[in-house]
Amino acid sequence: MIDIKLLEHLETFLTPSRKEKFTKVLAQRTKHFTVATEDVYQLHNTSAVMRTCDVFGIQELNIVEERNSKDIDREIAMGAQKWVDLNRYNHVKDCIIDLKAKGYQIVATTPHANDCDIKDFDVTKKSCFFFGRETEGLSQAVLDEADCYLKIPMVGFTESLNISVSAAIILQQATSKLRASNLEWHLTENEILQKRLDWCTKTIKSHEKITERFYETN
Repeated sequence: MIDIKLLEHLETFLTPSRKEKFTKVLAQRTKHFTVATEDVYQLHNTSAVMRTCDVFGIQELNIVEERNSKDIDREIAMGAQKWVDLNRYNHVKDCIIDLKAKGYQIVATTPHANDCDIKDFDVTKKSCFFFGRETEGLSQAVLDEADCYLKIPMVGFTESLNISVSAAIILQQATSKLRASNLEWHLTENEILQKRLDWCTKTIKSHEKITERFYETN
């Protein structure tokens, strides 16, 4: 439960422009779509995907680290680690179970016999876009559990794209279609309040002392 009075007090320590920016960004945030990366080896790729999620309004990024476990590269993420929520998993099956329990369909971003072109993708369903390892692609576990398969049409000699480039193309097209629809894709009122408080604590360096003083006097 969010303490509204505390939130409003903390927001007095934000500049008007920062507070306005939070409001504008949160109005475009969504959990209708989410992204999962599976054992991405190159750290800069995961960091770049996080930045891409922030750019296109995706609030949550799911990272599976069965083989590779590394911290987000702050330089490449360019602050996106403050604004995008990370869910980390040691096993891909745990990630899939959790996502399906939240109502997401699993979308494998890979060419397949029954694949769908990104322009024809059905945005009405809550979806998690899975991106795999740089050289091996998605594991068989993801392919077996996938509800659908999504491809980016290519007409050149190159048969694959960098993971962060693939994520950017897919998210740009999917979120554009989503925002043009009549679907209710926004964060809930409570989710917005939670993010306002979370972002305040990540922005205000002395937020702990301010919070302590607030409760001492209230």
